[in-house]
Parts: sequence; C-alpha cells; structure tokens
Amino acid sequence: MIEQEQENSVSLGVLDSLVGYHMRRLSTLFATDFASAVGDLGLRQVLFGILSIVGGNPGINQGEVGKALGIQRANMVSLVNELVDRELLDRRVAAEDRRAFELRLTAAGERCVDEAIGRIRQHEDKLLSDLSPPERAKLIQLLSRIGASGG
Repeated sequence: MIEQEQENSVSLGVLDSLVGYHMRRLSTLFATDFASAVGDLGLRQVLFGILSIVGGNPGINQGEVGKALGIQRANMVSLVNELVDRELLDRRVAAEDRRAFELRLTAAGERCVDEAIGRIRQHEDKLLSDLSPPERAKLIQLLSRIGASGG
C-alpha cells in the first residue's frame, strides 16, 4: 500500500497525457496476468491467437492466419510447427493450392481453447472489473478503430 501511495505521489509529467504510455503499461499488465491465467496450459498470447482464428475458421490457410495476426511467414511456420507438435493443430496441404497448408483444431486443441477461454474471461473480468459492459464494448471499439487506422 505504501508503494502505491508513493507511486501515486510521483508526477508522471507528460506521460500522464500520452495514450501510448498508458497502453504500454496496460499491455504489460494484461500480458503478465494472461501468462498467469493460462501459462500452465503452455499457451502464450500468440499461440492462443492462432488457435482462436483456426477454431473460428476451420480449414483456414496458414498464411491467412499469419496475415490476420500480423505474424511474419517464417515466424508463423515455427509457431504452427509448435502447435502441430503439441497435437493442438492439424496441418494439411490445401486442396485448391498445393503450396499452402490448411489448419484445423484437433480434439485436444478444441479442449485447450475451451479451457483457455474460460480462464481468459476470468482474467479480463478481474482486470476490467471497474468497467461496465457498455464501457468494455466502447474500449474494444476505440482500440479497434486505432488499429484499423494503421496507428
């Protein structure tokens, strides 16, 4: 508590008015709490993102998943390999384009995503407890708008 009082008594100067500063602090807070919530499942945010997109788009092309998440092709290959090795994803050559791979969740992948979603919802509920559902929706809308504009 004393640490918080000392922290609150220190002026942030111009940082207090910089959105990027607040977003970075919150990103760190959310990432740390996310790791605590699902770390024992062996999931990092990027892996959960891949599993989520594949779960919502069975048979999606590996390249499309990477594009949706902003993951470089070389990095995407190693991440998908990791999920295939853990038997959470099934990777097959695409019927329409033999150079591409289609991805689907395995039964173990579906169970992992389901377990993670429950934990992530609890994690977000804890961190966003001071916001009403409409405020949460507005926050997502505003963040999405910033992201869509290309920053």
